[in-house]
Amino acid sequence: MSFKNLLFGSAISGSLMSQLGLAVLRLATGLSIAFGHGLGKLPPPSPFVKAVASLGFPRPEAFAWAAGMAEFVGGLLLAVGLMTRPAAAAVAFTLGVAAFGHHASDPFKARELALLYCAVAFLFACTGSGRFGLDRIVNRL
Repeated sequence: MSFKNLLFGSAISGSLMSQLGLAVLRLATGLSIAFGHGLGKLPPPSPFVKAVASLGFPRPEAFAWAAGMAEFVGGLLLAVGLMTRPAAAAVAFTLGVAAFGHHASDPFKARELALLYCAVAFLFACTGSGRFGLDRIVNRL
């Protein structure tokens, strides 16, 4: 890798370093979402169901299950790079609702993590898993 490419190379170029960086980001983000946020919502605890109901969702228990599954299962799928685009889209949507719905009136610090996870998930919804995800293996079959 040239010094110029190290300083000014594009992540879209598909270089080994950019693909490795995306894989580390995908793995860390997916596992953090799954185990730091999703696992505790399965099964949905009563306060979480009430929070979903306060957002005006019909059948709040079903939507609480959907949000918990999107965070846990979607986070795991994102981490391993399997069905990355739909999993990331589900995570981005769920965390967007958290940031702009549940935490809408909270100070920025209270919604910062949801916004960051939403942005990273949106990135992977757009780019897919990259070279080091299971999607690449499945796509070859």
